Amino acid sequence: MDEIISVFVTESREQLAALEAALLQLEDAPDDSDTLNAVFRSAHTIKGGAGVVECDFIVAFTHVVENVLDKLRNGEIKLNGDLAALLLACGDHIGNLLGVLEAGASAPDADLAAEGDALLARLQRDWLDGGAHGASPHPAPAPAAAVEVSGGGVVDTDCWHISLRFGPDVLKNGMDPLSFLRYLATLGTIVRIETLADAMPPADEMDAENCYLGFEISFASSADKAAIERVFDFVRDDCTLHILPPHSRLHDYLEMIKALPEDNMRLGEILVRVGALTQAELDDGLRTQHPPHEDGAAEEITAPIGEILVEQHVVQPELVEAAVVKQKQVSDKKAAEARLIRIQADKLDKLIDLVGELVIAGASVNLLAGKSGLSELVEATSLTGRLVESIRDAALQLRMVQIGETFNRFNRVVRDVSKELGKDIELAISGGETELDKSMVEKIGDPLMHLVRNAMDHGIEAPEVRVANGKPARGRLELNAYHDSGSIIIEVADDGGGLKRERIVAKAVERGLVQAGQQLSDAEIYNLIFEAGFSTAAQVSNLSGRGVGMDVVRRNIQSLRGTVEVSSVEGQGSRFAIRLPLTLAIIDGFLVGVGRAAYVIPLDTVVECIELNQDAGERDYINLRGEVLPFVRLREMFEVAGEAPPRQNVVVVQYAGVKAGIVVDQLMGEFQTVIKPLGAIFRHIKGIGGSTILGSGEVALILDVQALVQRCANREAHGMQPPRALAASLD
Repeated sequence: MDEIISVFVTESREQLAALEAALLQLEDAPDDSDTLNAVFRSAHTIKGGAGVVECDFIVAFTHVVENVLDKLRNGEIKLNGDLAALLLACGDHIGNLLGVLEAGASAPDADLAAEGDALLARLQRDWLDGGAHGASPHPAPAPAAAVEVSGGGVVDTDCWHISLRFGPDVLKNGMDPLSFLRYLATLGTIVRIETLADAMPPADEMDAENCYLGFEISFASSADKAAIERVFDFVRDDCTLHILPPHSRLHDYLEMIKALPEDNMRLGEILVRVGALTQAELDDGLRTQHPPHEDGAAEEITAPIGEILVEQHVVQPELVEAAVVKQKQVSDKKAAEARLIRIQADKLDKLIDLVGELVIAGASVNLLAGKSGLSELVEATSLTGRLVESIRDAALQLRMVQIGETFNRFNRVVRDVSKELGKDIELAISGGETELDKSMVEKIGDPLMHLVRNAMDHGIEAPEVRVANGKPARGRLELNAYHDSGSIIIEVADDGGGLKRERIVAKAVERGLVQAGQQLSDAEIYNLIFEAGFSTAAQVSNLSGRGVGMDVVRRNIQSLRGTVEVSSVEGQGSRFAIRLPLTLAIIDGFLVGVGRAAYVIPLDTVVECIELNQDAGERDYINLRGEVLPFVRLREMFEVAGEAPPRQNVVVVQYAGVKAGIVVDQLMGEFQTVIKPLGAIFRHIKGIGGSTILGSGEVALILDVQALVQRCANREAHGMQPPRALAASLD
C-alpha cells in the first residue's frame, strides 16, 4: 500500500502542476473549452486516485472543487479573477493534503482542516449556492442541423427525435399505443408528431386485432435518453424504437466523451457512459454483431460495433468517431506510460559515478595499449573507448531534463506577485525545450526566483509611471534559455526602468567599494549589485530591498561553475544572463602540458591551436588574422620552474563571445574528463575549475576558461601588464 500511495502522490502532484498551468491559461482565455476540460480532468483524476488509496479527506475536498469546475465547464458560471485565485488556493491546499497523506497521517491537523473548511465554504457560498459572481444562464441552443432518421424524416428543431414502430401484436397483448404517448408527454412536450400508416394492408387483408401504426415524434425534454427509452419498457420487445438526440445534445455528448477519465473502455461503454446510447441499444447491437449459431455458439463478428450502431440509427456517426478517438488517446497514453520507468535520483547519481570510474579506467587501458606497441590491442582499446564514450553520453542523457518545467512554475509566481504589487505583468517563456542536467535544474530554481521577484519589484514600474513614460501599462518579463558554445544560457529580462548607474556608483562610494572618481565600465558597475548587503532600494518591501540575496545568487551560480552577466539600459530594462555548463559530471577535455604538469581545457571552449611566434617576446597579445588576441602564459601564471621550450603553442579559447589565448608547452590531444571537486583550500583560486585523474593515475587540473578569458579582457581594457605569479591570480 505504501508503494501505491507513493505513486499516487507523485502522479497527483503532476496533475496539480497541470491544473495550475491550465488555470493560468484560462485567465487569458476563459472560454477555451479544451483547457476547461483539462482542468476538470486533473481534478477528477486526483479524486479518483484518492478513492483508490482510500484517502477520504482528499476525496471530500476535491469533490467540491470538481463540482465548481463542472459548473464552469458547463457554462453555468464564468471564470473571473476571484474564482481563479480561489481555485489556485484550492490546488495549493490539495498539495498540502497530499503531504499529509505522504507523511502517513490519518487526517490533516486542525489548522490545515480549518483552512480547507474556509475554502470549501467560499466555494459553496459564492459559486455553488446560486450566488455565483458572474453566473450566467445556459447559452441558447445552437440551430439544429438536419439529421436523418429511420422513418425518412429529419430533425428540423432542437428536439429529441423518436422513431417508433409498434409491432402487430401490441393490441393483442393488451397494450394501448396512445397511452405510451400520453406518458411520454409527462417528461416533456411533444412538439410535432406524424402518424405513419405505411404498414397498413388493403382493407380486405386487415386484421382488426393487429396494430399497423408508426410515429415520428419531435420531443422537447431535458430528460436523458435512458429515461425516454424507459417509457416504452413494456412494449420494448414488440416495437422498433430509435431515439436520436437534438443537435445541442450531440455537442454535449462530444464534450462529455472528451472529458471522460483516462480509463480503458470499449466503444459501447463510452457511448453508454455519456448517455448517447442506452444499455438496451448496445445489447441489441452486440447481438447483431455476434449472431447466435444454430448449435448455440456465437458466430464470428459480422462488422465493427460502431458501424452496426450507426446502421441501426441509434447513434450518430460523429459520436462513434469521437469515441474511437478517445479510445486511441487512452491506448496511446497507456502505451507511453508502460514505457516510462520512475527511477530514484540517487540511483542515477550512482550510475554516473560508475561511468566516471569507467572513463578513468578506459583512459588507463588506452595508455598501456599505446605503450605496448601492439596494433591489434590499440585497435581493440580504441573501439572500447568509443563504446565507453557512447555509454557516458547515454548515462548523462538520463539526467537531462527540459528547463521548461522550471520556467512554468513562474507563471503562478508572476501572477501572485504582480497582483500583490498592483502591477500588470505578463510572463513570456521561450526555450523551454532546452535540456539541462537535473541536478543543475534543481539548484538554479532559487537564483531564478530571486531574479524574477527583483525584476517585478524593482525593475518594472507601476502602470501609471509606465504610461507617463510612453510605455504600455502592462509590463513584460521574459524567461529564455538556449545553448551556446557547450553552455546553456538562461536569461531573465524585463522592460522596466533599468539599473540606475549613478545611484549604484554613489552607493558603492558610500560603502567604500570603489573610490570617488574611479573610472569603471558598465559591466563593473552593474556587477556591484552582487556585493553582500548592497541595495539601492529607497524602501524595504516584502519582496526585496534589504540587500540580501543578490550575493547569494552569484555564489549559488558560481558553485555550479557558472557566471551571471548583467546588461541594462536606463529607462528600457535590464537583462541577467546566467551561463552554466551542461553537466557537472563528465566533459570532453583538451589535454595540454606545461613542464611536467598536465592541464585540461574544456573542449567545447577550444576554437583552434596555433604556434606562438618566436618574436612574441614579452608581449601578452598576438595578431590573429587581423584581430588582437590577448593571452595568458600558464608557465608564468603558475610559476612553473625551468626554461620554456623553444616551441610553444597558443590554444585559442572562446567564452561568452570573447576570445583569448592560453600559452602552453605541449598539445596532448582530446581526453574524456571526469570532474573531481577541488579541496576547500583551493576553491578561491581563480583560473582553476576542478581536477581530474589521468590514465597514468596522475592528477591534472581543469582550467576555468571563463576566469582566464575575463582576466585577459580586463587586462586589455585597463592596459595592465600580465601578472607573473599565481598569487596575483587571487582576487
